Amino acid sequence: MNSYGDSSSPRGRAQIPGQHGDPGGDARGGGWSAAQEGTAPAGRASVAPRAAGAGRASVGGSASVPQPGAPASGSASAAVPPRGGSAAGSASVGSASVGRAVPGRASVPVSPAPAAGRAAGAGRASVPVSPAAGGSAGRATVGTAAVGAAPAGRASVGSAAVGGVSGRATARASVSPAASGPGGPGGPTGPGRRARGSGDPTGAARAKKRKRMNLLIASFAVFIMLAGLGVVGFTYYSTNVVLPEDTTPPQATTLYAFDNKTIIAKVGTQNRTLVTIDQIPTHVQDAVAAAEDRNFYEHSGVDYKGIVRAAWNNVSGGSKQGASTITQQYARNAFDNLKDDTYARKVKEAILASKLNDEYTKPQIMQHYLNIIYFGRGAHGIEAAAQTYFAKPAKSLSVAEGAVLAALIKQPEAGAGHKGYDPAVNPTEAKSRWEYVISGMVAEGWLNAPGKPAAPTLAEYPTRTLKKPNQAGAGIDYGVNTPYGNVINYVKQEMRDKGICVDKEEQVTDAKPLCSQALMSGGYKIRTTIDTKIQKAAVETAQRSKKGSELSDQPPNLMAAVVAIEPKTGRVLAYYGGDNGTGTDYAGKNTDASGNPYGGHPPGSSFKIYTLAAALKEGKALESRWKGKAFTPKGTKFKVSNAGVDNPECGDSCTLTVSTLKSLNVPFYHVAEQIGPDKVVDMAAKAGVSMMWRSDTNPPKGYDLTKTDPKDIAPNPFFHVVGYGQYPITVLDHANGVATFANQGRYHKAHFLYSVEKRDEVTGKWKKIADEGRLKGEQRIDKDVVADVTSVLEQYPGRVNHKLDDGRKAASKTGTWELKSGSEDNGDAWMIGYTPQIATAVWVGNLKDRKPLKLKNGTRISGGNLPGDIWERFMDEAHKGKDKMDFPPAANVGDPKAGNGEEPPPPPPPSGQPPCDPLGLFCPPGGNNPGGPTNPGGPTNPGGPTNPTDPRPGRDGGGGGLLPSLTPRPDSD
Repeated sequence: MNSYGDSSSPRGRAQIPGQHGDPGGDARGGGWSAAQEGTAPAGRASVAPRAAGAGRASVGGSASVPQPGAPASGSASAAVPPRGGSAAGSASVGSASVGRAVPGRASVPVSPAPAAGRAAGAGRASVPVSPAAGGSAGRATVGTAAVGAAPAGRASVGSAAVGGVSGRATARASVSPAASGPGGPGGPTGPGRRARGSGDPTGAARAKKRKRMNLLIASFAVFIMLAGLGVVGFTYYSTNVVLPEDTTPPQATTLYAFDNKTIIAKVGTQNRTLVTIDQIPTHVQDAVAAAEDRNFYEHSGVDYKGIVRAAWNNVSGGSKQGASTITQQYARNAFDNLKDDTYARKVKEAILASKLNDEYTKPQIMQHYLNIIYFGRGAHGIEAAAQTYFAKPAKSLSVAEGAVLAALIKQPEAGAGHKGYDPAVNPTEAKSRWEYVISGMVAEGWLNAPGKPAAPTLAEYPTRTLKKPNQAGAGIDYGVNTPYGNVINYVKQEMRDKGICVDKEEQVTDAKPLCSQALMSGGYKIRTTIDTKIQKAAVETAQRSKKGSELSDQPPNLMAAVVAIEPKTGRVLAYYGGDNGTGTDYAGKNTDASGNPYGGHPPGSSFKIYTLAAALKEGKALESRWKGKAFTPKGTKFKVSNAGVDNPECGDSCTLTVSTLKSLNVPFYHVAEQIGPDKVVDMAAKAGVSMMWRSDTNPPKGYDLTKTDPKDIAPNPFFHVVGYGQYPITVLDHANGVATFANQGRYHKAHFLYSVEKRDEVTGKWKKIADEGRLKGEQRIDKDVVADVTSVLEQYPGRVNHKLDDGRKAASKTGTWELKSGSEDNGDAWMIGYTPQIATAVWVGNLKDRKPLKLKNGTRISGGNLPGDIWERFMDEAHKGKDKMDFPPAANVGDPKAGNGEEPPPPPPPSGQPPCDPLGLFCPPGGNNPGGPTNPGGPTNPGGPTNPTDPRPGRDGGGGGLLPSLTPRPDSD
């Protein structure tokens, strides 16, 4: 019997059968190599057999190799001929133990050695097998070997001592022909293959140290793997797993313009819109699989081969690998308790992934994954990513675009040590990752195969369609920090009004969430009434930060607000109340820290349209005459005047037409006093003014006109000065009121919400749950009354030099209010007006502290200059492409003798001209009556807007008179 010594070589290679019976292949994911004492780090030992006979054992199965006198058993077996016989063949050997065999373990006879020896190590060792005399050489490949013991993945090779000690073979062992005798070619002193004999103690010590280190690493890795598998097996059926439908991820609500295509805002805790798998192209799904999990369609949720391969790579000093499948990544992102980076989390992640794989089909898992995974730039899910990076829905993504998004998943944003794969931030590595994805798709047969798309080249990388990162867009607050932000606030309120959401927790149902959370997580698709072309005109005209706007080069304290409404529907076409939705809304209502509403501005003379309509409704005619001279009302301490003009040309015989066109305050005070201020308040409420603030409290107290009887609030606190616009209202309400006049007295409530849709969780289709309803409107003001008001207001654009282009007819009115009592400066300035198609209100005031309104050249701002410039420019732009329309003719309602004024005296004849005869047959053309309806005062009227002697040039005639320090009260008697 021959003996064998140390025949290992430090860096040989053992031949290992590969998968699918390839004898020279590499085993993938088969386990970690455990090197025990008696193995060299990387050697191959050539051992000569006793007799001829070729045999080969390959890793993977369990085989028993008979040994004389020792029974063997195993799950699979292949016989190796005993001594004295000759055979050729191969045997699959899993783990071997000398002298005994259990399932999965096989006995391998080894010839004893006369002296100490080590078999080749580091996962490759030669184990000599004694063939029969005269037989040919045989080779056995063994998984992992240890003396006397065989844990999982290791083969125990029994040792026989003939004057020697045990040797161990590990991982992969090639059985080579053995020479006879210790001095033969395979012996310890023979030529061998770079054998290190007993005469090299230093090499032996180094080899032993390396083997011990490898043993520790491999043992630890095997322990972790076995422990993890044990936990998985133990807890798999006992863990109560919450299924994905019970953990629906938060979805962002998307707001669209009226075209239902342009996204104007997106809000939510996460920017996400759920889609179904049929809305995600197959090539996008394949790109994601190629990037993240190429075995996705084969494994059962956990890729154990990948885990072993990654673990070995990690413990052996390679780059860190996670080996997480798409299913595991989905589980980690979907469940809150899987966020920490611990081994316990990884185990549970594997459990959940396995359960998810049992519960759902692969397409369902891919759908869940692509709806929840993060793509960078604030985009969660494939739909949000497609919109964010390519401004298109996921269903329209090309192969090249889908691969860009798939490449992002590994690291979408910059982190420690890496810039991420956003093409705008790290283009070189982003393209490299993209090529990796494309090549993976080709390798898996998902591209360049029959029935599959062609693979894009690097030249087809979608640079042109790729959007640049935008700080103002695509995140969860997209639109909030733009002028559209205020639109979001109104949409929230309208959703509450329509019952889509509720305010009380006890009222919450699956269909009706809390209003405070509805937009943030409901995933609604909301179509608004905003016309993007008209909105753009409003912003570019009024926003001071826009180069070329009317405010861009004006003093920094100035602020403007613009609201435009479609009269026939009440739809808000444009809304500019500030630069974002988180600051003060200068066009609408706000709420202070105490819950009090604020935001109104004194409308001044622009409010006279409601006073005029109320007077006509009460039987007063446009040609009725009213006192116009300044006076102090009985029982009050303030003086009512006409912007500093105590005695207008019409004196105490001013018609309502003249009083409106000249913005005289005194006549409108008398109107409110005579018909009652409650009638004025009621008319404003009917037109669309929903709230009014009293001005004698700090802060101003608001009154909801939709819920309050006007008789209860006028004349106290809203006194007769309501007739010329002392009390603040919002720009939105004023625009709504003007729209009612433009629509011949038929009221439509101003609104921003056109429709609301919500995605069906089962079908994935969008379902409409609310809309603006049938817009019938309500006839609140008599048509004839409105026709008469309009007949006066359509004369106004020409008087203040703000006619619209191409002779388009429009009605308008200006208004101003003083900075403070007794001041010559203005604090608020307005221009309101309408055509049959669009009604618009423009306000100019202070951005913060109340300061005098002045242009950069020092001119005082009144309704006729800066607000008028904004109104005219905006209306011209908004009407482009619209037909010209006319207003109905005046109806001339009411009694011309119903006023408190005097009949005008006969005018004195002009110097050098004979007086009129009694019949008026010989009067000069046009007459001499300065207050008559055919002569509203002329350009030299000291109360007119063009009067060069007016101390406030450009004023519209006063716009509201003096602000009393206290609300005036009527005389006690």
